Order: sequence, then C-alpha cells, then structure tokens
Amino acid sequence: MADAEARIPKSKKESQVDGSELLTVPDGWKEPKFTKEDNPKGLLEESSFATLFPKYREAYLKECWPLVQKALNEQHISATLDLIEGSMTVNTTKKTFDPYIIIRARDLIKLLARSVPFEQVRKVVLDTMKNIHPIYNIKTLMIKRELSKDPELRSQSWERFLPKFKHKNLNKRKEPKKKNVKKEYTPFPPPQPESQIDKELASGEYFLKESQKKRKKVEEIKAKQAEVISRRQEERNKAFIPPKEKPVVKPKKASAETKIDVEAIKEKVKKAKKKKLGALSEEEVKLKIAADEKKKKKK
Repeated sequence: MADAEARIPKSKKESQVDGSELLTVPDGWKEPKFTKEDNPKGLLEESSFATLFPKYREAYLKECWPLVQKALNEQHISATLDLIEGSMTVNTTKKTFDPYIIIRARDLIKLLARSVPFEQVRKVVLDTMKNIHPIYNIKTLMIKRELSKDPELRSQSWERFLPKFKHKNLNKRKEPKKKNVKKEYTPFPPPQPESQIDKELASGEYFLKESQKKRKKVEEIKAKQAEVISRRQEERNKAFIPPKEKPVVKPKKASAETKIDVEAIKEKVKKAKKKKLGALSEEEVKLKIAADEKKKKKK
C-alpha cells in the first residue's frame, strides 16, 4: 500500500485537499494590481464598445469629455464622442495590457449616458477595481438625487440619510447539507458486476429447459400474488377485530367503621330546615299546647 500511495500523481494528491481551505479569503488580503509585467506582449486583437446617449446629455458630455479622455488614456484606452450619431465609443490600443480594463471603460460610458456625473462615475469605476460592488455607489447616488429635489435639505448634511455598508470577510464557507465522502484511493479497479448468465449458473437455472424455466416463473408469480392477497385479507380482517375492553374494577366492601347512618343524617337535615324557616321545636310546641289548655279551663 505504501508503494501504491507513492505512485499517486501530485495532481490527485492536491485534489484530495479540503476545498474549504482553498475557498476562504484570509484577513487583510488584497488583490494584487495588474501591471504590464503580467502581460508584456499586450492584447492580440482590438476590442470596442459603444453606447447611445440622449440629446439633453450632449452639453454636459462636451464639457467633461476632455476629463474622460485623460482618465482613459492613463489606462491606454481611446475614447471618441460622436455628437452627430449621439454615441460614445471606447477602444483598446496597442499599448493596452489589461484585458479587463475595456469592461470598466464600457461601464463608465454607460453611466455617463444615464445622467450620472463624471466624478461620481469615476468613483464607481475605481471602487469596482477594488472589488467593491457598484450597486452600493449607485444606491447612494439615487438617494442623493432624491434629496437634492427637497429645497430644505440642500443646505443640510446628508450623512444621516446615506446607507453605510460594512465590508464582511467570510472566513468560513457554508457547509453543504449533503457531503460527498471521498472513498480511499486504491490502485485496483472495482469488481466487475455479475452478468445474467453468471447469476443463472450460480442458481442452476442455466441448465434448466425452457419449459421448466417458464413453469418456475409462473410459480414465482403465483407465490407473489398469494402473498399480496393474504396481506390484503389481513388488513380487511383488522376492521372486524373488537377492541380490548378495560377490566372491570369491583367495588370494595365498606367496613363496619366506615358505614354511614343515613337516617341520622336525614333527621339532622330536617331540623336544620325547620330552624331556617322559623319553625318551633317539639318541646316548644308541647309547652304552647299546655298553656292554651290552661287558658281554656280558666274561661
């Protein structure tokens, strides 16, 4: 196994490295600047982009076009303004060495055609070169345009209205839910799967006649059908099985001490009712009857 691992090419060993380590961006890392030394021979062919602009932008473009040409010439890009056709064109030259700079120039003329001032366009393009997405600057420009329409806010600071975007360094990549576990490398090929003839030879079916094979298949089909029918019958019979009844709990016999005198309780209830209704007790009734008899005798 040690010899087999030694024979593994370097490219395969490198591919076995965890991909998360390669995709994470270290803190403080900056993209190196593309210089002429990276592409000393320049570009093979000329590339160009053109865009149209509305009539009302003609006066502004006339004023700022020298600044546009100066900024693009530093990157070896030529720019032409056609006032007859109403178009702006950018081209690469023989001195151009950065292949992506023409894309930046295309974005610049597109923003100029959409009523964005040159200074702000330049900031957007420079920020994109620093790996800052242009949507952040475009959103800020849109908010400034809306604020400039309000006369009360023109003399005030707009810092509280402008969004503040924080740069985030994602050190850890989101791990996928399903991880593909790589199998250990082996120099031996995987085992060849068995063919139908190999399976028949192992089971002995290969030596049977055609009539015997057909009979065996019919028997297998019948066995499967019988199994399915028995399962269905069991499911149907489940509906007729009565549920289990709860066991009946017999009441416990009351002991002599815990027996309740029902008659005594009834008498107490009657006495209580009489007292509530203002009725006289038995002794009071007898005394009253005796007093009434004495009064009758005196008469």
